[in-house]
Amino acid sequence: MKRFLMAGCLGFAALVLSGQVMAEDIETKPVTFKLGKTVTMIKGALKGRQTIDYSVHAQAGQTMRVSFKAGNRSAYFNVLPPGSTGEAIFIGSTSGDEWSGKLTADGDYKIRTYLMRNAARRNEATHFTLIIGLSSDLGTAPASDAKVKGTPYHATGSVPCSAGTEAAGAKQCEFGVIRGKAGNAEVHVTYPPTNKRVLTFMGDKVTTDGKLNATKTGDVWSIEVNDAERYQIPEAVVSGG
Repeated sequence: MKRFLMAGCLGFAALVLSGQVMAEDIETKPVTFKLGKTVTMIKGALKGRQTIDYSVHAQAGQTMRVSFKAGNRSAYFNVLPPGSTGEAIFIGSTSGDEWSGKLTADGDYKIRTYLMRNAARRNEATHFTLIIGLSSDLGTAPASDAKVKGTPYHATGSVPCSAGTEAAGAKQCEFGVIRGKAGNAEVHVTYPPTNKRVLTFMGDKVTTDGKLNATKTGDVWSIEVNDAERYQIPEAVVSGG
């Protein structure tokens, strides 16, 4: 039986060499989350010496959770930090099929899936399910910042938005905001008719799933995602008041 271990923080995970594969054997696949979602499920397969790295772009302070289930007992996953040349902060063959950790650096984290050498030499195969979650610890909002009745949000309303070739602020997008400690918030924006986008504010940083460019002029954040979506978020939405 594999051992199950939940590692609570990256700071306590030793950096060690995974020792499983050569760089030329590795296939890399970027991980994306559906709009408005912070968890994704991946169905995959491995055979022989095949190794797949699932690359997740994340920010320091976020928490990543990974669980792995495979039909072959010799299949595992490792977690590699940004810039790693093979060093892992979690090794599944010694620590199990589940991991959770608070991230300490910005960049691309790799979830490396592979078969152990004994199974790889025999050219064994397996199907697997990989679940990856990425969340931010917003802290606790002040008690005076009450929720809008019947919702998880501290405030709702609309903000200027546009997409594609539309002029900046051509539309109004409905939003709901979940606030944490000062400067931290998740703004859930719905672009007509149903596309949802989660913008996470952590002090002077803004993150989302996808390519992002964020600038602040005065009290307004101007945010562009994937060179297509554009949002204008007033500081009052993030911080209240």
